[in-house]
Amino acid sequence: MGLFVRWLIMTLSVMAASYLMDGIHVSGFFSAFFAAAILGVLNAVFRPILFLLTLPLTIMTFGLFIFVLNALLLMMVSGVIPGFAVYSFWSAVFGSVLISLISWLLSSLVGRQSSVYYTGAERSRRKTIGASIEMKRRRGRWE
Repeated sequence: MGLFVRWLIMTLSVMAASYLMDGIHVSGFFSAFFAAAILGVLNAVFRPILFLLTLPLTIMTFGLFIFVLNALLLMMVSGVIPGFAVYSFWSAVFGSVLISLISWLLSSLVGRQSSVYYTGAERSRRKTIGASIEMKRRRGRWE
């Protein structure tokens, strides 16, 4: 469920960016929906590889080259998804910043509802492995 909520948030972010910017065009909800899916896959698979390959350049530009990487990924998505178009490099740069900001804002409004929780047997098994420690404050002391 959390993955679907994040996917919808990214879809709304892509649609909002196309509404706010002239250089990005989305023909409909499903184009934005599939663009968000492909963008999520590219961010999960290719972005870490591109980040490592361009790490010296990213360090030399004090991290600003990450905006270029995000813009390139957004332009790659526009080449794959019909109905989603990014017209210029600078539109891709500002669009990727805008998509990131809107996605961050909507994710902060949703809160922790999109995360995965352990219940029942998984939670007791997780405690025995030592993955987390739960503490409560009683009578001025932590127990």
